[in-house]
Formats: sequence, structure tokens, C-alpha cells
Amino acid sequence: MNFLKYLKDKKYLISFYIFLMVFISLVIYLDNGFGVTIENIIYINMVASTFFLTYLIFGFLFNKRYYDDIEYIIDNNSENITTVLPKPRKYSQKLINRLIKKLYIDQNKKLSKLHDVRKENIEYITSWVHEVKTPISVMRLLIESNNNKTKEDILDSFEEELDRIDRYVEQALYHSRIDSFSRDYLINEINLENIIKNNIKKQAKTFISKKIKIETKNIDINISTDKKWLSFIIDQILSNSLKYTPEGGVIKIYGEKDDKEKRIIIKDNGIGIKEEDLPRVFQRGFTGYTGRQNNKSTGMGLYLAKRLSMKLSHNLTINSKYGDYTEVIIHFPKLTDYYMDY
Repeated sequence: MNFLKYLKDKKYLISFYIFLMVFISLVIYLDNGFGVTIENIIYINMVASTFFLTYLIFGFLFNKRYYDDIEYIIDNNSENITTVLPKPRKYSQKLINRLIKKLYIDQNKKLSKLHDVRKENIEYITSWVHEVKTPISVMRLLIESNNNKTKEDILDSFEEELDRIDRYVEQALYHSRIDSFSRDYLINEINLENIIKNNIKKQAKTFISKKIKIETKNIDINISTDKKWLSFIIDQILSNSLKYTPEGGVIKIYGEKDDKEKRIIIKDNGIGIKEEDLPRVFQRGFTGYTGRQNNKSTGMGLYLAKRLSMKLSHNLTINSKYGDYTEVIIHFPKLTDYYMDY
């Protein structure tokens, strides 16, 4: 920091001083009661200017070290600014230090969050690629193998694998758009039975190929939601149920309601979830014991379903007994509860 820059920083103070001295000089000169000459006024101005210049020089020397240290930190891109900040010598410098520390800490938090998101996205993309490669490999084997399957059976297998790829692609699209949810939804009153039947129809081939029975009851329920996003949520839950339910199993979908909410329960008699894994099933990328045993899970389906449910002001809970059953419950609070929450 040089003296000219310091004077430029004090330009308003200097302007005020000049205005004040001119005003005082004119008052003394024009008032005959003072009885002073021009020489006296010049002398007063010279003395006052000397004191004012001394004040400016002293202030410059007092602050020079602090601002030089700040400039050095800026020019040398210190990794941890908070540890090398110069010692403040007055209150304004203390405020500057506090502001710099706060900005530095806030920026580090944002960078850390971005780093975590980037890491999670890379992990998701990696696992997603492995997931997509599986049906592609199956389709390649169907082409290359010389088995006794009929043309119709091969086409059915092809269609089933294409459906799997389509679901993985859809999941990736919803994952990429989840942060822009507020610009891409429309709340309407819809009938749950229609959505559920469409989702069952969408995965009909998997139901048939695994000989899994589907039972529905009391699903003729009207709710306020976004049809597209809710359909995706139900699709993710159904896909999980189909994935972990053995051949010949049963998936039940039924509705309930009381004074506070309406509910849809999707229950299967699959392998279930271990008790210690239950609190973490909605965490991003969590596969748990069941997912690791089957090597089929990215840990993203239930995570996305939970996040979208919360954005729609619904909720998602899960109950399970390992080796027996798993049930996922979608909660639809009544409108009075929406108003109480917001």
C-alpha cells in the first residue's frame, strides 16, 4: 500500500477538511469583529494543514502493515487464509478479519458440498454403467447362443432386457432433474388406481417371467399430486419388490385411510431387509446386506423415491422382517395437514 492510494482512500475526509477550512477562513475574514489580517488566516491554515497532514501520515503508517499483509495474502493465494490473517489494530480491522474468516469458511463448506455431490455422482454413474451393462450382456448372449429357444421366447427376453435398460435410463434422468423439481411439476387431483395399474402393466413381463402374483385392494383413492413424479416413485418401489421377491412370490398393493392421511402399502414376501439396515435404506447409494448379496443394487431407487415424496409433501416409510417380508408405505397427508406444515 502506498501513500497516494491511502490519500485516494481518504478523499472524502480531505474534501471535507478543505471545505471546513475555507468556510472558517471566510467567516473570520468577513467578520470585522475578529480583527485579523490575511497573514493571520494563512498562518492558521498552514498550522491546521500541518496537523492534518501529520494525522494522515500517522494513519498511513499505522495501517500500512495491516494492508500490506492483506495484499501479500491475496497475491500469494494462501491455502488457509484464517491462519495467516494479520493481527488487527483497530475495530474496523477486526470486522474485516471476521468477514474474511466467515467468507472463507462459508466458501469451504460450499466447495466441500460440491465435492461430495461430484463424488456421489461419479459413484452413481459408475454403478449405473455396470447396471446397464448387465442387460446388454444378456442380450448379446441371446444373440450369440445356440439354444433351443423359439423366436418368440428370444423376442420376449429381448423386450424384458430393453425394459430394464429403459428403467435405468429413466432413473438417471430423474436423478439429473431432481434439483430442478420446482420448475417441473404440476399438482392435480388424480386417481391412484390408474397410476398403479399402469405401473403394473409396465412391468408385466417381469411379473410373468418370475411367476409373481399381484394382489390389489382398496386402491381406488383420489389424491392431489404430480402424476409423472408419483408414477416414478411407485415404479421404483415396484422394481425393488420384483428384484428381491423370489419366483412364485406375491406382491400386495392396498390402500388405507384415516382422519389424518391416505396411504398406499406395497408389500412383498421377498428376502426382506435386516433390522440394522432399515434406518439407512433411504440414504443415497446405500445398498445394505440385501443389495450386496444380490449385486443388483445401486442404492438410488429408494433414495430418489424418498426425496421426490418429500418434495411432493408426501412421505415414504418402510417396514421389514428379514427373510419374511418388506412393505413400503406412501403417505398422503390430507390438505389440512399441508396447511399446518407450511
